[in-house]
Amino acid sequence: MIFGIDIYLFLAAVGVALVAGVVKGAVGFALPMILISGLSSFLPAELALAGLVLATLLTNLAQALRQGGAAALASVMRYRLLIGCVMLAICVSAPLVPVLSDRVLYLLIGVPITIFTVSQLAGRHLILPARHRGRAEIAMGLTGGFFGGISGVWGPPVIAYLLSFNTEKTEMIRVQGVVFLIGSVMLLFAHLGSGVLNAQSLPFSAALVLPAAIGMWAGLRLQDRLDPTRFRRATLVVLAVAGLNLIRKGLMG
Repeated sequence: MIFGIDIYLFLAAVGVALVAGVVKGAVGFALPMILISGLSSFLPAELALAGLVLATLLTNLAQALRQGGAAALASVMRYRLLIGCVMLAICVSAPLVPVLSDRVLYLLIGVPITIFTVSQLAGRHLILPARHRGRAEIAMGLTGGFFGGISGVWGPPVIAYLLSFNTEKTEMIRVQGVVFLIGSVMLLFAHLGSGVLNAQSLPFSAALVLPAAIGMWAGLRLQDRLDPTRFRRATLVVLAVAGLNLIRKGLMG
């Protein structure tokens, strides 16, 4: 036994964290989605949620600061409305984790995300005019934060928002890191309060940081080789897989 679970389960969790880190490094997101999907298939749901918190926090910190603190601060100011909505919704929804069934919630987010990404991959690009930016930030920030507080996954609505405004690759990666970093700080404190993170689950969460970081380092090497078109397509493919997985979880429980 290690961290209260069998050693083979812990090694499986390390493997999931490594894979999640590679994908995170390559496209800038999906680490918590892969962790919650993978870990919850063989661990209790609350332990799986606890397991992703610290790895998500620290990999987002590295991603947000890759171009330096000044660039990260500029992204905070530009996307402050989106960030504020994510933070607010996480605080509201995180206390619901112990009592709320999430099957319907998975479907509510998985279906529109899958439709969006499949249509984009089919060549039907949805690029919104700048005048809709404020309303889109509020809608996607609240949606992402609400589901993030419950499941630890708030990436899909935020990514869909950035893709809809045709955000440039480097800025998109940095903004993802900034938004996800602030959201993951909120998630950390929210689940310290909810009891999901406790004396038993915190060491397990900390143990997954190193494999996630190693995987992210490898993924960053891949990201640097992707041109903007391939990067967008890779992002959409990962997002589509994430959406389909959310639908699967909603249908199967």
